Amino acid sequence: MSVDVVNFGCRLNAYEAEVIRRQAQAAGLGDAVVVNTCAVTAEAVRQSRQAIRKLKREHPDAPIVVTGCAAQTEPKTFAHMPEVALVLGNEEKISAQAWRQHRDVLARASFGVAAEEKIAVNDIMAVRETAAHLIDGLEGRSRAFVQVQNGCDHRCTFCIIPFGRGNSRSVPMGEAVAQVRRLCARGYREIVLTGVDLTSYGGNLMPHLHLSLQAGDDLILKRMKRRHSRADAMAFCEAVRRLRPDVVFGADIIAGFPTETEDMFARSLALVDECGLTHLHVFPFSPRPGTPAVRMPQVEREVIKDRARRLREKGEAALRRHLDAQVGRSHRVLTESRELGRTEHFTRARLATPMQPGIILDVTITAHDGRQLLAV
Repeated sequence: MSVDVVNFGCRLNAYEAEVIRRQAQAAGLGDAVVVNTCAVTAEAVRQSRQAIRKLKREHPDAPIVVTGCAAQTEPKTFAHMPEVALVLGNEEKISAQAWRQHRDVLARASFGVAAEEKIAVNDIMAVRETAAHLIDGLEGRSRAFVQVQNGCDHRCTFCIIPFGRGNSRSVPMGEAVAQVRRLCARGYREIVLTGVDLTSYGGNLMPHLHLSLQAGDDLILKRMKRRHSRADAMAFCEAVRRLRPDVVFGADIIAGFPTETEDMFARSLALVDECGLTHLHVFPFSPRPGTPAVRMPQVEREVIKDRARRLREKGEAALRRHLDAQVGRSHRVLTESRELGRTEHFTRARLATPMQPGIILDVTITAHDGRQLLAV
């Protein structure tokens, strides 16, 4: 008997997938498929629904449980899918007690259950604490994830995630340290601290920071209800580079937020160079029901697609410049598979000689292919 977890979305979800598997098995659940969803965009929700239908075709006898942020924010959407046996909220999914309480629903799934009976989603805003869940690592990964925080107290106008994760709460530092020590003792060479609204945990970090910039125009940032300005972003990057010159920045940027004009978009485009961004995550704006941004004047979809394309091209050019600068240099690489690893800057490197996953190598960069480094 086994519990298969199909994961979508962020690193926190990846961490929680291991907790889900352990708690479900501890509750006596077997031969089930759990879909841990993401709600960050409408496309993410669509992909989850598509995956559920495919999984049911591939595993017709296994009950399908849907959980994660999309299940928390729109449980009825999934409860009305005939392929779904149970919808669990984000807090319930990591509770063995919740899994035990709802075994009867799963047992009756093959006989047909009303949509409302499938839903086990409580008020996530009522959750005030989060505890560390000790796991032995993530299967098939060379780095380990440790959750130190969950939720968000801010209400950016485009973002649905606080309604999926609740308000901010932190894992006590002692528990987080104990988890890190446990994973290091098991041989993990790199630890990723993860959460929803994660702040700095000190100076022992790799020279790679991923920033939630979202836009480069001050009026758009204001309408997003972000808590920084364009000048703040540039000053932050400058200050960090002064303290650690080898740092590399990644960033999230949304293309086509409501009311965005071409001039406003141009300022986002220019921010890539002005902040010296290397790893760009581009999101075409996706209206999420229940957020204030839905009520704002929308940008045409074709314009959004074009701006996203231009941002991605800008990001690809920035990445190529970074890759060019690494050729001939020495790096330490953490292997993720036999042929692939990541440098200290989170830059992907292909290894000339297959190696065991989960080890740190000293390598020389000989070339790149525009997407990744080639290392010997």
